[in-house]
Amino acid sequence: MKAKSGIKLLDDREGFGESAKKGDKVIYNVRIHLNKGEEVPLNERQAEALPPTMLRTENGRRLVDHELLLGKRRAIADIEYTLIGMKPGGYRKVRLSPHLAYRDEGLADLIPPNAVLNVELWLRQIVTI
Repeated sequence: MKAKSGIKLLDDREGFGESAKKGDKVIYNVRIHLNKGEEVPLNERQAEALPPTMLRTENGRRLVDHELLLGKRRAIADIEYTLIGMKPGGYRKVRLSPHLAYRDEGLADLIPPNAVLNVELWLRQIVTI
């Protein structure tokens, strides 16, 4: 992963095949933790309103299959930066500064303003468009 100001790579496991690049449509899973270790229950909240076809269970945890077109800025910046260069089946854990996430606004009842976050990402698939 190319170093980006505000992102610190904590763990990286390579997947297989071609690397994701801008313009690719990807399916990924994410887990977010506050810097103190507490998991942000984002998957649980989203899962309540989503169809079962968008959910997967791994190691007893429910994860949402997110779909994203890289480079279109439809996710927080760190997610796009971290997914670029990953291969399907790959995993990355990063620590990120607030300016690449939810800034001074936070996310109501989930992430406080100016929070440093630890984010885990799994790239499941690059979808042929």
